[in-house]
Formats: sequence, structure tokens, C-alpha cells
Amino acid sequence: MFEQAITWLLFFSLFYLLVTSIILIRNQIDLTALRTSGSGSSQNRKISVCIPARNEEKNIGLLLQSLVTQTYPNYEIHLLDDQSADDTYKIAASYKKSHPEILNLHHGKPKPEGWLGKPWACNQLGNLSDGELLVFLDADTQLGPETLQQIGWSFEFDSADMITVWPRQIVGSFWEKSVIPLIYYALVTLLPAIYVYRKPRWMPVFVHTRFRHIFAAACGQCIAFNRECYDAIGGHSAVKNAIVDDVELAKRVKQEGFTMRMYHGVGTVNCRMYRSEAEMFEGLRKNFLQGFNNSLPLFILMGVVHLVVFILPFITLIASFFLFNAMMLFLSLASVGLILMHRLILASWFKWDPIFAFTHPVGVVWFQRLGLVKIIDYLFDRKSEWKGRKV
Repeated sequence: MFEQAITWLLFFSLFYLLVTSIILIRNQIDLTALRTSGSGSSQNRKISVCIPARNEEKNIGLLLQSLVTQTYPNYEIHLLDDQSADDTYKIAASYKKSHPEILNLHHGKPKPEGWLGKPWACNQLGNLSDGELLVFLDADTQLGPETLQQIGWSFEFDSADMITVWPRQIVGSFWEKSVIPLIYYALVTLLPAIYVYRKPRWMPVFVHTRFRHIFAAACGQCIAFNRECYDAIGGHSAVKNAIVDDVELAKRVKQEGFTMRMYHGVGTVNCRMYRSEAEMFEGLRKNFLQGFNNSLPLFILMGVVHLVVFILPFITLIASFFLFNAMMLFLSLASVGLILMHRLILASWFKWDPIFAFTHPVGVVWFQRLGLVKIIDYLFDRKSEWKGRKV
């Protein structure tokens, strides 16, 4: 009876992985890089690059160096120092001296009641800038020299009102290499990127009109808007207390009937999110549950699904040799093979070390630990802390 139950779970695992294989293959076609050509008229639109920065002395110089060398002819940079306790502003000021014509520095105002830090900083930046296109960047990103040009072309080519780029994540430590790729793995195996842009052909119009926001996704590390769209959805003031403000903005864009598109950032946008396991744990802890719409039952259900799909086949692969169960061996091998195939495709796509495809179960267990901590946070109303603020 026990072996039969395990076999049925393995059938579920294999079915799940086959379905997500189809989505992954489709996304390799539809989740493209930024456009590399367009008309000259796209250069006429002024781009305002908006950077909220709080305690970013390790990163801000690298970002500004990549911005001041952009090939796009009509852009400005607005950097808001969000009450940093380090040398963020001092480093930015050194770039201001050599590039006064494009770099504008601002001191952030105290955060009002009811606002979270990042939406408040971005709201100030939106009000301070006057570009026709607004590009919001996290301070730990870096751009290739033609990235702003390609963003302009992408708005034009795809007739988009909002675009978002999923940067190529720079991973240094063992834990970064084992954990960070799982974020992208979830993205490219669960969400068909084309549905962020257009209606699924199989979905009736009246259904899509009501539920189109469920296909919203965005990466706040690089997110851009037409000014008209940004103002129409209420800008960051509309998501002032949202921890995952990027996704909430994307939902509002979809709900209001605007068009958005996602791109991958390989070759155009890089990001180093975290530099230690402890920093990564706290950084992901602050918004892990919000990624599931703050639904504890859904959160727990997906945790169980991940254990069945991504951990059980590795265990049963070994156990099947001792149990002499040929069906268990086949299902386990098939599931493990698909998992490794997915991860090797992802590693090739985003230029990561393929060896760390084999640490997939290690990364899943790491997220299970994070999930348990987040459940305790939820039950006991514990707040996370990030960059000196409770969230």
C-alpha cells in the first residue's frame, strides 16, 4: 500500500514536470531579449532613469558607471538617497561632479505613515522626473551601454505601455548559485510569458477581461512605463503599502487595459541581489509569502507540491534499488532527468554554472526552511527587517 501511494505521487511528479517542460520550451521562444533595432523616432522620447537607493555604497558606483556611458541620446538620471546611513550619497555625488548634465541627486523625504520605503522613494522619483519614459532600476543592477536604447526600441516595437526586464543574476557564493536560479526556474516553468503580453487564444474574452491580472508578473529591478500609463494607474502611490510593489503595479496595468511585456536581461541588464546566505535569507524572507497573495493555505500547498515534485524523486531513486521496484525506478529516473534537463537549459540560457543544476534539491530544501520561518512569522505576526526598516 505504501509503495503504491509513493508510485502515484511519482506519477503526479512526472506529469507536473512534463507540463512545465512545455511552458519552459515555449518561454525560450517568447521570453526574448530587448529589441535591438527600431526607428530613429524612438530616440526622440526622453527617458528618465529613476534609482531609489538606501545603504547601497557597495553597488551604486557600478550602476552609475554603467549609466553615464549609455548610447541613448536623450536621457536623464534621478537618484534619490533614501536616508542612507553609509556613503551612498557621497559616491553618487562624485559622479555628479563629472556628469552634472544628466545626473540629478535628491535627498529622500521622511517616510509617511502607511507607506513602505521603496514605493515612497519611487513615488518621489516619479514626481521629480519629467521623461516620457520612466525606467526604475534597483541600485544593485548594471546596464550594458545600449540598454536604454534597446528599452526605447522595445516600447516602440511591441507597442507596450509597461515593460519589465528579468536581469541576468550574478551569483557568487555556493548558496547564491544553488538558490537564486530557483526563482527564475519558477518563472519560466509556470508562467507562459506571452500571456503577460496578450490574451490566451483559448480563453474567452469575457473571462480574460475579468481575470487578466493573474497573468501579471514583473521584476522591480528593472521596470519601465510610458508616462501616460504610469499616471493613469496612479503610479507608486497606488501600491504604497505593497511589499511586492512590482507585481502589484503589473496587475494594475493589466486591470486598466494597458499592454505590458517581459524580457530577459542576458546581455543587457545584470544584477547581484545578495552577497551572503544570511543577506539572501532576510531579503527573500520579507516578500516570500506575499508572492502567494498572502494566502497561507496556498503557500503550504505549494510547499508540499515542491517536496513531492523536486525532493521525492531523488529519495525514491535510491530507495527503488533496495525495494526492487522497477516502476518506481523508472518514474524516479524520468522525473530526476527532467528536473536536471530543465536546470541545464536554464543554466545555458542565463549563463550560470551548469554544475549547480545538480544542487536543485539543496535549493528546494533551503526554500522549505525559509517557508517554515515565514509561516511562523505569519502566525506570530513577526515583522522582517530589511535595510534598517521593518516590513
